Amino acid sequence: MATVTPATLTAPALRRDEARNPLAGFRTFWRQFVTRAFDPYRPELHYMRGPGPACRAKERALSPAVQSMLAEIRSAKAMKSSASL
Repeated sequence: MATVTPATLTAPALRRDEARNPLAGFRTFWRQFVTRAFDPYRPELHYMRGPGPACRAKERALSPAVQSMLAEIRSAKAMKSSASL
């Protein structure tokens, strides 16, 4: 979680704002808080979550011998991961 501080303004600018309006720091904090809290960008929605259709199509085009070898490798990995749990 990001920490919101009034450090985004330079010190002279911050003092100038506070001299004119005593609530300037409070207003700055809340403006930054709302901006960051309700930011619609969610990077986790843009990450790929596994092999897609191109990968499956490429696998189907492999020879039966290679497909059986891949199946053996996958089963060995599955047994190894279940044994380590």
